[in-house]
Amino acid sequence: MAGNPKITFIGAGSTVFMKNIIGDVLQRPALTGAKIALMDINSQRLEESAIVARKLASTLGASAAVETFTDQRQALDGADFVVVAFQIGGYEPCTVTDFEVPKKYGLRQTIADTLGVGGIMRGLRTVPHLWKICEDMLAVCPEAIMLQYVNPMAINTWAIAEKYPTIKQVGLCHSVQGTAMELAKDLDIPYNEIRYRSAGINHMAFYLKFEHRQPDGSYRDLYPDLVRGYREGRAPKPGWNPRCPNKVRYEMLTRLGYFVTESSEHFAEYTPYFIKEGREDLIEKFGIPLDEYPKRCIEQIARWKNQAEQYRSADKIEVAQSKEYASSIINSVWTGEPSVIYGNVRNNGCITSLPYDCAAEVPCLVDASGIQPTFIGDLPPQLTALIRTNINVQELTVQALMTENREHIYHAAMMDPHTAAELDLDQIWSLVDELLAAHSTWLPEWTRSDRKVQAA
Repeated sequence: MAGNPKITFIGAGSTVFMKNIIGDVLQRPALTGAKIALMDINSQRLEESAIVARKLASTLGASAAVETFTDQRQALDGADFVVVAFQIGGYEPCTVTDFEVPKKYGLRQTIADTLGVGGIMRGLRTVPHLWKICEDMLAVCPEAIMLQYVNPMAINTWAIAEKYPTIKQVGLCHSVQGTAMELAKDLDIPYNEIRYRSAGINHMAFYLKFEHRQPDGSYRDLYPDLVRGYREGRAPKPGWNPRCPNKVRYEMLTRLGYFVTESSEHFAEYTPYFIKEGREDLIEKFGIPLDEYPKRCIEQIARWKNQAEQYRSADKIEVAQSKEYASSIINSVWTGEPSVIYGNVRNNGCITSLPYDCAAEVPCLVDASGIQPTFIGDLPPQLTALIRTNINVQELTVQALMTENREHIYHAAMMDPHTAAELDLDQIWSLVDELLAAHSTWLPEWTRSDRKVQAA
């Protein structure tokens, strides 16, 4: 395309994340003159982010123009790409609430941002704000592409597609490429020699192929090596977080025959097998990091504050290319140079063994025609069955949002694999009541009405 793209960041007060994406974008020759619109409701953090963005552009010798907005529609006006990254309710009070209230019922969690009662509540808080962005996009930039980095990714993507089907959107996560890098390290194989194909839903996609390129150009299946390494105690190798030894995913590999793309700490709470009352042996055996996300939030807040301060005081900001997909998408759409990314989109038959309208995570070709999901077909039946247990929760949460039917919130919690394995029906209903009351400030009005129990 001619000229320079306008890229709007909603939630630009997340200085470090914004810095990574803008750093990626401005290292692309065709994007160095991009118009960057930063929007956040916190004017102080917004201005601090703008200082960082301008220093970054100066360091890279880019001619990008940076503007700030506290009005969302003004920031979106004329945008070509919309990057969304925010957390409604923040770590305090909402994340703390999502852990502490369930714990009173004996329901322990690790991350609680994607599935389970924590993921349900986060979806109820988040989707209305994403819908408001969609409304504003339709008014002032209807052809823009939304690049959505917000959890719960699958619920968000599904809900946007359901209510605003004309919005061009993709949910982006780094779990596919990030896990592939981890496995390459476990196998002592250079990442650039690995070939893989993954499909499923966000945080529960599986590598259908995971292979190593040989000197003669052929490819060798690496799954036998991964299983053997785990059984012989050579894998997984220590990772970036000593609290998270990554044993859950390797154990599930031996049971399912395929490796899941999201971390063991996440996966432990998407299934009923690992966090169980009275089974501390399982917690110890698989290194389940209970209450991991609150610990991580505290550490990240401190680290981000320190990093942001360093960026603000530095004359120059050096930046390496990150593993996020945003700049690849923007560059491919703007220039026509093709790329392949893993994106969360409406399934539309890409994975034929999953519901047509669910949010699927599949390989996508990106070029001047936009984001084009690729066809997968049926997943292996054991993967389809496990994924469906998570889709049940996502679907009912989206139905609650679409119909404003509070009863479906209880139904979603009732269907959650981990919650159902730990709590009885009365406990689940009481837990949802208490969470809805605790989050009332952050939730839409219809969630605060008196619950009417339907007759059996």
